[in-house]
Amino acid sequence: MIKAVLIFNQLGKPRLVQFYEPVSTPVQQAILREIHSLVSKRADTLCNFLEGTRSIGGADARIVYRHYATLYFVFVADQSESELGILDVIQLFVESLDRVFENVCELDLIFHFDEVHYILSEVVSAGMVVETSLVEIGRAVDEARRHAKPDSDYARTGFYSLRRGFVQ
Repeated sequence: MIKAVLIFNQLGKPRLVQFYEPVSTPVQQAILREIHSLVSKRADTLCNFLEGTRSIGGADARIVYRHYATLYFVFVADQSESELGILDVIQLFVESLDRVFENVCELDLIFHFDEVHYILSEVVSAGMVVETSLVEIGRAVDEARRHAKPDSDYARTGFYSLRRGFVQ
């Protein structure tokens, strides 16, 4: 089972944090700091698998990560998950993001966090991998975008509509 999905930049700023077990916010922050300190110091030529420490889940937990440009994609899973399978899921998630955002970058993760969470929920649900097809993930995202309606109340009460009211 996947215990957590974390995306953070080289400075350790979280861009996505998703835990699939109840964990308090201070513990989440401590785990993020610890994983960042473990992962950011490793050379790119080293293995992408790490044993979990006591605070991250003990010997049962595995940290699997990939470093893309300025971002670290980290999955924390238990021993029942294959490390190579998790690497494939990370690759699938990144390719899905790249297809949706057309050459994804860190700013896409910041400004479109709701879509990033939606894509993650298409791939992983309740700690289990539920979808591995890029086509199906893309189809689900396209359908969600089609059904999303712009907030018409916001458009009517926005700054420019207020300004027009004063000019008239």
